[in-house]
Amino acid sequence: MTVFFGIIIGLGYFLSYSFNSPIILYIAVIVSIVMNIWAYWFSDKTVLKMTNAKEVSFSQAPELHRIVENLAITAGLPKPKIYIVKDSAPNAFATGRNKDHAVIAVTTGLLEVLNKSELEGVISHELAHIGNNDMLISTVAVILVGTITMASDILLRGSLFGGGRGNQGDGGNGLKLIIGLALAILMPIVGSLMRLAISRKRELLADATGAMLTRNPQGLAGALEKIHAHGSKMKTANHATAHLFISNPFGLKKSVTYVNKLFMTHPPTELRIRLLREMDQGKK
Repeated sequence: MTVFFGIIIGLGYFLSYSFNSPIILYIAVIVSIVMNIWAYWFSDKTVLKMTNAKEVSFSQAPELHRIVENLAITAGLPKPKIYIVKDSAPNAFATGRNKDHAVIAVTTGLLEVLNKSELEGVISHELAHIGNNDMLISTVAVILVGTITMASDILLRGSLFGGGRGNQGDGGNGLKLIIGLALAILMPIVGSLMRLAISRKRELLADATGAMLTRNPQGLAGALEKIHAHGSKMKTANHATAHLFISNPFGLKKSVTYVNKLFMTHPPTELRIRLLREMDQGKK
């Protein structure tokens, strides 16, 4: 997070100097704050609408409600609202601004594919995200990357169309153009890589926390194996919400290159399963 803020401050300083207008930095900060407030209060509703998730009552899904309630009690958390997404791809996600306003959503495909022990593993993983405040961390990361991208876009447009200080001479403008283009292209990439790295670390932490919650790492490991084997893409897959799901909603590629790993929203499934198996062996 400190590096994120350093990037934003650096971009803001360069923009202010380049265009000789401190107001640009002030506007960027104000927009960032407004976006952050909006994301905090309404991100859950936005995600649920984007995924076409519908809330289900106890009478509609009694077994799912019992599992969520029992695990929430064990975790010392308020019972989150439960939503179902009509999609054959097995997957699940958690969202909400805090523990008292949390939501867990699962797909119909997940309910069809997993047994009770595996479903408990998935629910415990999502409850771990809620308990670890991962939704808030993810939201902050997304907002910071969005701010970097916005600042870079302004910088790129200004560099390409001759904006900025006009008294530097050809050499000064040429140097500004090179620096501006480099920052505009590289900073969003660096910011996105950092956001994805945060997402991958939080997934591993949620795996470990969820496994300790159920005291059955094999349940979650088995669920990940089945989800990985299914490997299908969700109908509502979206890059903006991909990091929220327990598995990549765009499906899983059989071969993953080093470059692909850098831009993955989730750790390799094989790694997650191996770590869970090792937890189970260590417990024994």
